[in-house]
Amino acid sequence: MADKYIIGVDLGGTNIRTALLDSGGKIVAKSRAANGKDPLQILLNLLEPLYAANAGEITGVGIAVAGLIDRENGIVLNSPNIPELNGVNLKSEIAARYKIPVTVENDANAAAYGEKIAGAGKDIENFVMFTLGTGIGGGIVYHGKLMPVAAEIGHMSINADGHQCPCGNVGCLELYASATAIIGNTVAELEKEGSASILKEFNNGNFYKIKAEDIYNAALEGDPLARNILREAGKGLGIGMANVINILCPDAIILTGGLIGAWNIYIESAIKEAQKRALKELYGNVRIMASALGDDAGLIGAAYLVRGIVEF
Repeated sequence: MADKYIIGVDLGGTNIRTALLDSGGKIVAKSRAANGKDPLQILLNLLEPLYAANAGEITGVGIAVAGLIDRENGIVLNSPNIPELNGVNLKSEIAARYKIPVTVENDANAAAYGEKIAGAGKDIENFVMFTLGTGIGGGIVYHGKLMPVAAEIGHMSINADGHQCPCGNVGCLELYASATAIIGNTVAELEKEGSASILKEFNNGNFYKIKAEDIYNAALEGDPLARNILREAGKGLGIGMANVINILCPDAIILTGGLIGAWNIYIESAIKEAQKRALKELYGNVRIMASALGDDAGLIGAAYLVRGIVEF
């Protein structure tokens, strides 16, 4: 008998990723593309070869999306980093095309569920997931179950007089601590007359093309500007972490996303700030740790969410 499969999709602010999982939950194939100006069409382009190669054996699609989701109807209500998807009913679009069950969930919620099922949260009853990438997302596991809440941690305001966020709020956490913020703040500093940094030599002198990874590499070389930018972003993240600790008192905070690669500068700065700001008695009960699944957390979580409503 042929194996049955499910597809996990992670629609992030920068890339769209898909994974084919077998009945044992193992990823057997992956694909990726930049989300571009028409993310729905790009997603369909990624799904087509998976279906063509596994006709009749795919039983469902779980989709994780960066944004506010109507999970019952599968509609993207508001995705500040992928505005092209606002109002799109992903569930009906994909289900009508392939005639199989589809679930749609916020990407950080899906990542939290993935970590609970198969990652760092396996043996933790209560934890909060922070996804640190283009934006900042959150997911909450309480008493071993994913909480069906928005958990838009990146859009908590940490500065009442801060900058305007695309979400409509001001002073949002992700305006200070996301990869987008880190890059934007670095470019703004490099534009200042007399600013000194080895980052001006990156990309043949075109510092407008720098990536968060470039900034971290410059920081490792001792570049003062890069190190200061990462530390300040970490302080912003630490404020958000302290707020979460004071409100929810989780057993753990699990961090995932590309920015955790800068753990020894950015995350350590966040941990120090959280320790200063959180209530001492609550902070002492929290473990702060890295995701075990990394970039695959959202893919696995999305796949397992749809797996709950299909049979293998």
